[in-house]
Amino acid sequence: MAANKLNIVILAAGKGTRMYSNTPKVLHKLAGQPLLQHVINAAKQLKADKIIVVYGFGGDAVPQAFTHEQITWVEQKEQLGTGHAMLQAAPYLDGDANTLILLGDVPLISIENCQQLISKTQALGLLTVNKANPTGYGRIVRDASGVVQAIVEHKDASEAQRQINEVNTGMMAVNNGHLKQWLSQLNNQNAQGEYYLTDIVAMAVKQGLTVASEITNDEASVEGVNSKPDLAALERVYQRRNADKLLLAGVTLADPARIDVRGELICGQDVKIDVGCIFEGKVTLADGVSIGPYCVIRDAQIDQGAVIQAYTHIDQAKVGAKSIIGPYARLRPGTDLSEEVHIGNFVEVKNSQIASQSKANHLAYIGDATIGKKVNVGAGTITCNYDGVNKHRTVIEDEAFIGSDTQLVAPVTVGKGATLGAGTTLTKDAPPNQLTVTRAKQISLNWQRPVKKK
Repeated sequence: MAANKLNIVILAAGKGTRMYSNTPKVLHKLAGQPLLQHVINAAKQLKADKIIVVYGFGGDAVPQAFTHEQITWVEQKEQLGTGHAMLQAAPYLDGDANTLILLGDVPLISIENCQQLISKTQALGLLTVNKANPTGYGRIVRDASGVVQAIVEHKDASEAQRQINEVNTGMMAVNNGHLKQWLSQLNNQNAQGEYYLTDIVAMAVKQGLTVASEITNDEASVEGVNSKPDLAALERVYQRRNADKLLLAGVTLADPARIDVRGELICGQDVKIDVGCIFEGKVTLADGVSIGPYCVIRDAQIDQGAVIQAYTHIDQAKVGAKSIIGPYARLRPGTDLSEEVHIGNFVEVKNSQIASQSKANHLAYIGDATIGKKVNVGAGTITCNYDGVNKHRTVIEDEAFIGSDTQLVAPVTVGKGATLGAGTTLTKDAPPNQLTVTRAKQISLNWQRPVKKK
């Protein structure tokens, strides 16, 4: 294209009737992000000077979901076809730019295909694909020399035209000077009673302009989502492609068909991931990290050599090098573990900092706590951090030993090297290097257990 400016218009006004949902179709999620977000990301990668999104069904729900993006939003109050949608966007197009038209329900669009299409196009260019079963798609009609002559919608196509396998994807590149002129000439004299954007192809041909085309071999990259089965199928395509990238980068996946990345997963060398794991947000796994089966990890940093065992949940937390977490552990937001920390089965940690070589191996709750080095937290220990209104902090200093079934009623401090006897309920600070016990003195009575009466 001759002009330097690039406008990208994303058509996202459809209801998605076959989704059977009150949620606008483009807000349904693939890999943890709305379908439309994937297309907006593509537009940003293509370095668009202006991104215009035409929305309709769902009212303001669509623009409200993307307040973090720099978007020009245009409402199509009546869904009268793709040509009508572009007519709504036309006043916002730059006169000295070219426009790439994308679809808000086609999330896997190829950046490379878009770049190729833009580079080939002078006046008008189409992105097309060959489909084994083209039923329902607009056919690409070419002359004997292979030059594009028209796009004929399936319902308007002759029997001969329906034998054509090359179909329109709905995505095209257009010079804005021509586009505004052609849009003004559209009419709805067709089987659907809609304004077809594809009619501009015949207009370009009539003016003697060459219609360029880019044929993609990647059918999934131009596949739209019209139903929940469509969405599920593209989810698997996305996840498998992402798994293949991880494998090529040296990550060991027990089964590439059983991993879900719903965000950004950054892996060092010699990382191992077992089956059924889900990664959300931004997750960093350093060299030598091992993730056991069926873990859910969100917005987390796992340092070198750490082992995350089966069924562990980690959310907005940091795990230090060579730590061992799980199985069945839960690290909640604000958790920061230093190196060689052990958090065992059915232990929950929230908003707490735990220093190196400390461990809580069984059945404990650690909330709003600061724990020093080489501390042992016994089974059944609870930091009682909530008084019903406010949260309070527990401090356990280096080398303390917390006996099983202890309750630490915050705010409270356990001094360095202190030992709390099993069953202690600590309501005052425990002095360093001493044994603190709060349970009653043990006694034995001559007592007969009741027997069942006949």
